[in-house]
Amino acid sequence: MALFGLYKRSTNPNAMSFWGHIDALRGHLFRSALAVLICAVALFFYPEFLFDKVLFGPLQSNFITYRAFRHLGLWLHNHWPSWLTWLANAPDAKDLDFGHYTFKLQSLGLSDQFTSQMWIAIVGGLIVAAPYVLWEVWRFIKPALKDKEKKASTAFIVSATFLFLLGVFFSYYVIVPLMVNFLGNYQVSTMIENNFTFDSYISTVTTLTLSAGIIFELPIMVFFLTKFGIMTPQFMRKYRKHAIVVILIVAGVITPSPDVTSQLLVAFPLYFLYEASIFVSYFVIKRKAKTE
Repeated sequence: MALFGLYKRSTNPNAMSFWGHIDALRGHLFRSALAVLICAVALFFYPEFLFDKVLFGPLQSNFITYRAFRHLGLWLHNHWPSWLTWLANAPDAKDLDFGHYTFKLQSLGLSDQFTSQMWIAIVGGLIVAAPYVLWEVWRFIKPALKDKEKKASTAFIVSATFLFLLGVFFSYYVIVPLMVNFLGNYQVSTMIENNFTFDSYISTVTTLTLSAGIIFELPIMVFFLTKFGIMTPQFMRKYRKHAIVVILIVAGVITPSPDVTSQLLVAFPLYFLYEASIFVSYFVIKRKAKTE
């Protein structure tokens, strides 16, 4: 299969061996890690920006997402028929009045705040250094591509960076506020007071954010899987219904809030990515057939 083109022995005397590719991969990983580390060290010295402005942004009642939901709630209340607002679980503007919390974050370990600052700096460094990391990924994949495809490095880096950052911003401005709003105010009994650990909040935010960034790279992954002969548009169309079920399940897990509106806000972009990936796969197959 073409996927193993990087590792096959070739009659070309300049072709690298398997271990040569492993050594090259190690170099790409080292330079990527170094770039992330440099950005992380720079961000480490700005804790007020990282925590007060960014990390704790979804805990502020004036967060842009909550303001948008309040306006949406008022619009639904004033313009939608009563049965439609009931279907969307928004019969009253108060249903979309997010951003009000009663819980507090606690730091229980002696070194928790310091290690958390280090971890957040690393995550921020990964996001900032994403264009360079993706460029290193391209440099590693490049030998397996044809000469015409090698010229598309700029398009790959721009599109991959755009999709990754789009996923990060989508998670930060949509998924994280919905998640925190539901879980932060959820109580099985009034006898229980919500006081969460600092680590649990950080873990939730960073996991959702990075996961969304990776998920939004689906069209790029499909591009290379199709290029290597593993994925086809026919396969993706055949299992479209199964993909929709998986997308709805993922949306339900990411947004535990029981209202339909929140789940659809997550499901629609994921489904759009799937359809875009089908188009990307079809485009690759068409160009490949035209070239041959």
